[in-house]
Amino acid sequence: MKTVLIAAALIGIYFIFQSFISVSALKTEKQKFRLVFKDADFELRFYPSATMATVYSNATNYKGIANNGFRKLAGFIFGGNEQKESISMTAPVRMNMTDKGSSMSFVMPEKYNSNKLPTPNDKNIEIKNSEPEYAAVISFGGYATDEKIEFYKNKLMQILAERKITIKGAYNLLGYNAPYQFIGRTNEISIPVEWKE
Repeated sequence: MKTVLIAAALIGIYFIFQSFISVSALKTEKQKFRLVFKDADFELRFYPSATMATVYSNATNYKGIANNGFRKLAGFIFGGNEQKESISMTAPVRMNMTDKGSSMSFVMPEKYNSNKLPTPNDKNIEIKNSEPEYAAVISFGGYATDEKIEFYKNKLMQILAERKITIKGAYNLLGYNAPYQFIGRTNEISIPVEWKE
């Protein structure tokens, strides 16, 4: 009986913790975009320019960039900069993977621009402003894997081909949740496209 009560208490604590994490994720500042078109399977969005901190890697897949890239960028925003300033975490974390290498970017909070941002201690972190773009986006849940990323990237590319929407560049994986959030995870594949309103 005691074992059952302990197990029930641990399960309760787990769900309370996950609920807290989910609520925190809802409060996290998100990269701004304007919804242009929505269908059952995908969305078209307009992303204005944003300030990003980016690291590059020779890795050619999600597993290769995820941990190392995240650690470097997290170090920067948690005080690893010349001003020793903490910068709020935002969402999504943006990852680009090709057979020639990959990159990971943290979108900086809207109050910063490339001139106001603290200088990273790690010289491999590049601060830059993204170009405004239209992007097609498809969502999926759970933890991202290379297999899921490939599946949803191909699905989105097929949708765009069927609708005769021109692709302008490489895809990005957008991740919205902390690694320790197990419930209610959101991932997106984003592909820049040509679009006229």
